[in-house]
Amino acid sequence: MSDTVGALDSRRLAALISPLRRHLLALSRETAGLPDVPDSQVEVLRALPRGTVSTPSALARRLGLRKSTMSNLLTAMETAGLVVRRPSPDDRRRVDVLASPHALSIFDRFDATSALLLAEAAATLRADDRAALAAAVPALEHLGDALADRRRRTIEKDPE
Repeated sequence: MSDTVGALDSRRLAALISPLRRHLLALSRETAGLPDVPDSQVEVLRALPRGTVSTPSALARRLGLRKSTMSNLLTAMETAGLVVRRPSPDDRRRVDVLASPHALSIFDRFDATSALLLAEAAATLRADDRAALAAAVPALEHLGDALADRRRRTIEKDPE
């Protein structure tokens, strides 16, 4: 498998993403005094924005996780006060999941802090680098979608 696609150096991009993300998370947590929420739980909460209710199965499908993994995550998150699980008003056999007010507060603070930190860091860059970052955002969103789709297909082939 090739490490480059067109002018994209995929090894270099892969080597940059993890440290960039780790630095932003750590600095945001330190700056805003936020708790350390495990990455897997962050992904679940990202899938449950304010006003969103989902089922565990739908969350598992959306995130490309096995149902057993999702069940374990939701149990830990409920214990930590990050999600609320309640019987569905439409079907008492079904469970609905939503982010707790506590989790939404954490995410509001994290998003505001990380956006400010990124803006401050970007302001130290040359104008052409800032323009390149702005132009790259949509492509990075599409890249994330492509990776998520591939992960979902993998899970669908081997659900447990």
